[in-house]
Amino acid sequence: MEYIILIVSLVGIVFGADFLVAGAVSIARKFKVSDFVIGAAIVGVGTSMPELVVSFLGAVGGNTDVAIGNVVGSNIFNVLGILGLTAMFFPIAIEKKNMKFEIPLCIGVSLLLTILAFNFFNGKPACISRPDGLLLLAVFAGFMWYSFYRDRSSASAADEVVEEDRTPLWLAVVKVVGGLALLITSCDFFVDNAVLVAKKFGVNDAFISLTLIACGTSLPELAASIAAAVKKNTQMALGNIVGSNIFNITLILGLSSQVMPLNSAGITGIDYIVMIAAAVVPLLFGFKGKIGRFGGALMFICFIAYNWYLVTTQMA
Repeated sequence: MEYIILIVSLVGIVFGADFLVAGAVSIARKFKVSDFVIGAAIVGVGTSMPELVVSFLGAVGGNTDVAIGNVVGSNIFNVLGILGLTAMFFPIAIEKKNMKFEIPLCIGVSLLLTILAFNFFNGKPACISRPDGLLLLAVFAGFMWYSFYRDRSSASAADEVVEEDRTPLWLAVVKVVGGLALLITSCDFFVDNAVLVAKKFGVNDAFISLTLIACGTSLPELAASIAAAVKKNTQMALGNIVGSNIFNITLILGLSSQVMPLNSAGITGIDYIVMIAAAVVPLLFGFKGKIGRFGGALMFICFIAYNWYLVTTQMA
């Protein structure tokens, strides 16, 4: 029965992503917001809702390994897995404006999480305290404000002509809300049943959070990124991934740590290093102006290698 639910959930995720992206594009056109910002600030937040639910509930239940492991694993999967897979079929353009703010910020918050987790500030190893969480939430608020402020300013200065969209605003909103609801619901069923299957094989919570839960809660990002790329909106696909990674660290762990301090003894230094390295990858490809098919394949191979390492470590 679990396998049937997994298949049905995957179908729901695909359709939900298509509705979400279509509605987001329509809203972006009407309010003259760029594809990258709509991907980072709206689609990115929306597709990060499963991670928020899983990490928050993990904190409430006292299982903080799940809360942090879900975010670390999701961020690795988002870049190496999703962005790599998407680029293999639809080369992703990286513009200079992406190199100046969002991508460096994604690297910065990844480094900040590692510093906080290994306690350079509060003296408790592998712990995200409540004050640490408030710092992360402040970064989230600043990112949201500056993203829209900069996008409005640059659009006014350039006097951009945005392609007209004739979809009624109410219908676009319905698509976004309905698509997001379908995404989150389908993802919830997928994660619950994936964990049930994993438990039958006797694996621990840290491993499940870094792999199955992380990949499961990132399925909306995968579906939304591919749907955006198919619609020739690779900037939205890139914005979705970068935005989701920033939100995962700043908003999700910021809120979860307010429930209780997040101890993450099961998440190793190697996991954090891979997360930081993954955040740097778009910056490296940005100097060439795009992530091509070969680069995407290389990223995806790195993702497979990391998961192979996790599996072999679990079995040892």
